[in-house]
Amino acid sequence: MQVSQDQPIYSEAPLQLLLFVDGRPKSRQQVLRIRAFLKELQAGYKFELQIVDVGQQPYLAEHFKLVATPALIKIRPDPRQTLAGSNIIAQLKTWWPRWQATIAEGYLKLENEVQEAIDDSAHVASSITSISSVAVSAELIQLSDEIFRLKQEKEKLQEQIQFKDRVIAMLAHDLRNPLTATAIALETLQSNYNPDIGQFHRLKPAMAVHLLKQARSQTRTINRMIADLLAVGRGTETELPVVPEKTNFGKLCLDVLEELGDRYIAKSQQVEIDIPQDLPYVYADPERIRQVLINLLDNAIKYTPMDGKISVCGLHRTTQKVQFSIGDTGPGIPEENRDRIFENHFRLKRDEATEGYGIGLCLCQRIVRAHYGQIWVDSAPTGGAWFHFTLPVYPS
Repeated sequence: MQVSQDQPIYSEAPLQLLLFVDGRPKSRQQVLRIRAFLKELQAGYKFELQIVDVGQQPYLAEHFKLVATPALIKIRPDPRQTLAGSNIIAQLKTWWPRWQATIAEGYLKLENEVQEAIDDSAHVASSITSISSVAVSAELIQLSDEIFRLKQEKEKLQEQIQFKDRVIAMLAHDLRNPLTATAIALETLQSNYNPDIGQFHRLKPAMAVHLLKQARSQTRTINRMIADLLAVGRGTETELPVVPEKTNFGKLCLDVLEELGDRYIAKSQQVEIDIPQDLPYVYADPERIRQVLINLLDNAIKYTPMDGKISVCGLHRTTQKVQFSIGDTGPGIPEENRDRIFENHFRLKRDEATEGYGIGLCLCQRIVRAHYGQIWVDSAPTGGAWFHFTLPVYPS
């Protein structure tokens, strides 16, 4: 008879045994011999025996800390005893008289303990002391495992939802830059186009071609970000996807500076670029690193005053890493906030009234870490902020 949480058997037999079996062919004959021997013993002394298939109820085997099957466990009277191995029958012949003697001497004491266990449901649930409690305890163990599994799934789902919320907010924030650049390019083309003669006036052909190229490039960026948003919405991962390739960081940096040129020119800011000609290629996702550059340069332009200076530097730091730095002559980052500045939605008090959501630097950190790099901030010699990040060198 199997222990079942659906049909519990309530028994108060003084001797109660559980026989744990499995479905292995090589143990079948041994189990049959044990059951036949127990049947012979039962003819002379009544006791309760239940069979537990570890394949169907593994949590009970775990509860009793079994390491092998078949195994015979005396669960009543106390103390609990386990017989296991290939010589269970021989062990039974040794222990059977002792068990009978123990039952004869302690029957009254056992009845008192059973009554106390019934009165104290917590004790019954936490310690299986009789077959009548095995079914209930089996169900409690199973429910406990299920609750633990559900809690883990809940925590995982909450983490995924929070990740999606952060990434969607970050990507939505970053969509503003390419949308603004596209809108400016198209508005400039539209305002200078004369439909009557089919030509641009006040715009040289080279400038018109440049603006069209700018609009097309920014449109591709927007398309990539929308694809990222959809991927995040469908996926269950908690990391930003990156597709690294051989990337010329110097050229990428110049492209981003060209995109943001109208902004720093409007503030009469000077941009100094110090990227060595022999700087090696990096192994990075160019679109992701473009996001990092746009965020860092956007902040540098925003916080650098009129006629200020912005610096962009590259350094072959080690044979495996290249370091890039972006500095400004703005107010800088207080030392006590330099670690928290990369937290999601963290903003300095001085910036609470300015535009932004406090997610750009958090996105930068996630992207850089996805490339197995690091990002940090120091004070610039001019009093502003120096943001540094590292990327892996493309293997030669």
